[in-house]
Amino acid sequence: MEVKHHLLNFKNMVIYQNTDYFTMSLDSLLLANFVTINLRDKMIIDLATGNAPIPLLLSKRTKAKIYGIEIQEEIYNLAKKSVKENKLDDQITLLLENVKNVDSIFKSDFFDIITCNPPYFKVNTNSNLNKNKVKTIARHEIELDLDSILKISKKLLKTGGKLAIVHRPERLTEILEKFRYYNIEPKKIRFVYPKLGKDSNIMLVEGIKNGQSGIKIMQPLIIYDDNNNYTDEVKKMFGE
Repeated sequence: MEVKHHLLNFKNMVIYQNTDYFTMSLDSLLLANFVTINLRDKMIIDLATGNAPIPLLLSKRTKAKIYGIEIQEEIYNLAKKSVKENKLDDQITLLLENVKNVDSIFKSDFFDIITCNPPYFKVNTNSNLNKNKVKTIARHEIELDLDSILKISKKLLKTGGKLAIVHRPERLTEILEKFRYYNIEPKKIRFVYPKLGKDSNIMLVEGIKNGQSGIKIMQPLIIYDDNNNYTDEVKKMFGE
């Protein structure tokens, strides 16, 4: 079912979603707040943008031009409605396209920042695939995998440009290896924990194309306090 909600607690912004597919995840909010954005950054692209939560949230942080790439037409159409209703057509441009083909649309060394909330799970004989195709593509590496993300990012990023992704901690070693293989030097990592005393279940990683070695492990981000309320830092991200 298609629904229209306020974008978190930003009462002047809305987002269209479909509850039969999925709704905006906390992961997207965390990534939109994690990525480093400077005044000199003028071009941003969000790969696998879904219904465009990351471009919408980034528009609160920057005046840069933002592109969003989405392969699934049902989700793309929701994103288009959100961008139009928020009157962000001049800043956010959405493309119905496979991420693997993006390098045929944009020239090399074009973007200052790339963000991506990718499918987390590899596909193998033990994969528990959802019968809903939209959900399956969003969650499993069927249309988009890590190598494709890194390959495209290496080509599209300017030297000194940043790639920021959100992913699962169990794939940390693989992610760091692939960042370096594609000449994107990991520069900062933040581990996210549901509560104090629990294991991390989300991580945020940012790298710089052709950057120098040296990585910063940021302070942990805790989502819920002992009373199962969002922590103050997370509330601030929500716009409270």
